[in-house]
Amino acid sequence: MTKKIAVFTGTRAEYGLLYWLIKDIQDDLELTLQLLVSGMHLSTEFGETYKQIEEDGFKIDDKIEILLSSNSAVGTAKSMGLGVLGFADALSRLKPDVLVILGDRFEALAAAQTAMILRIPILHLHGGEITEGAYDDAIRHAITKLSYLHGTSTEEYRQRVIQLGEAPERVTNIGAIGLDHIARSDFMNINEIAESLKFNLNKPYFLVTYHPVTLGDEPPEESFIALLNALDDFQEHQVILTYPNADDGGRCIIPILENYAKNNPARVCAIPSLGYKRYLSAVKNSEAVIGNSSSGIIEVPAFNVPTVNIGVRQKGRLAAKSVLNCDATKEAISSTIKSAVLRSYKTAGEEIINPYGAGNASAQVIKMLKSLEFEPSKPFYDLK
Repeated sequence: MTKKIAVFTGTRAEYGLLYWLIKDIQDDLELTLQLLVSGMHLSTEFGETYKQIEEDGFKIDDKIEILLSSNSAVGTAKSMGLGVLGFADALSRLKPDVLVILGDRFEALAAAQTAMILRIPILHLHGGEITEGAYDDAIRHAITKLSYLHGTSTEEYRQRVIQLGEAPERVTNIGAIGLDHIARSDFMNINEIAESLKFNLNKPYFLVTYHPVTLGDEPPEESFIALLNALDDFQEHQVILTYPNADDGGRCIIPILENYAKNNPARVCAIPSLGYKRYLSAVKNSEAVIGNSSSGIIEVPAFNVPTVNIGVRQKGRLAAKSVLNCDATKEAISSTIKSAVLRSYKTAGEEIINPYGAGNASAQVIKMLKSLEFEPSKPFYDLK
């Protein structure tokens, strides 16, 4: 009898990180894949990215609609409530042996709390990390306490999960699972990227993604406009702009983004979602990645491409020296982009050391899933 492994995904970015794990579960004769898809994947506004999942050859076992057309914290909280209702139905029907959850999104918390009540063990990826500028930080630690097994992206984060009371034998440093793409994926060249975007990439370009900051004094509209004004200082560079995520405050950025692209049609391409393969291909061929996405910290340095990390959203994460931090002001962003373009942070021929592993995380997760022996009563591990 095979073990049923449910994998949850609620955003385009998280699915991209999970792709190789989902494929490896699907291809393993000892495991049965169950795919739960929710959140931004099902939204027309954010590109209906569930279609990409199906195009990749995966069967979606349940689609859980939770997103409200709202730009407020109240709307986010209500979406979580809808998520609990939907996940309760889905998980009680599918009855998985394990639920895999990655990261720190509000959709993931709704899935995790539901699974915990239904006594379904959770394997949590990317716990123990710190992002002081977003409520994702608290959500991540909450999911850690709701989970039974843990795969962290660095040893420092493993120690933090243990500090949160999780027994060391249930916490494994597997590295960042998104780095499996570096070793296993085929990437598009610039001409293929341009053709797929229907946009003529004839200059060096920046890849830009800016998300709202849900904690801290960084108003999304004001900060995003400062970013666009900084980009205007680099007219010799083109820009690929991807939409923000569905956090409260994100929707107010979208019309500003679209208007900027409309006013700069030969220089700026705006797109709701690139998809994991096109996104990483765009990273690989870019002059710099700019914004405040976790991918700029974790995956981008593996391509030896600089990151301009804006503001406080990712404050606290371990980062390679190619990650250049700056305040969310026009002057600071422009100055840091200039440093990134000049590669002034490195010496000639220097390879960037990424602290997030070597790109073999999926195989380690499969091993964890197969060896899991679940005990519903989980003792708190006290540090000696």
